[in-house]
Amino acid sequence: MSRNAKINALLLLVVAALAVLPLALGLGEGKEEPFSGADAQAEAAITELKPDYEPWFTPLYEPPSGEVESALFALQAALGAGVLAYYFGVRKGRRQGAAAAAAAAGSGTPGDTRAED
Repeated sequence: MSRNAKINALLLLVVAALAVLPLALGLGEGKEEPFSGADAQAEAAITELKPDYEPWFTPLYEPPSGEVESALFALQAALGAGVLAYYFGVRKGRRQGAAAAAAAAGSGTPGDTRAED
């Protein structure tokens, strides 16, 4: 097994452990929402410290449930990953195309007897 394959396997195991260990160890038990986000935790802390607090702003769109909110967040992350992947793919394609063009121009093709303009 090559060094890169070992590193990739190790990284895959670490990612799997990060996903499974919180669930296996029961780190969220005893809470109403065991794995809530930072926004929800901040809101709970603020209302606990100052119950009469009024927010300055209201959201433009309030999803009907936490599941819809999570789905929209996942969609946003997927779109962002797609844009980044497209950008890096285009950059790599341009770099490979430029390298291929430079190699073709430098070596020339045998039997090509056309005169340069």
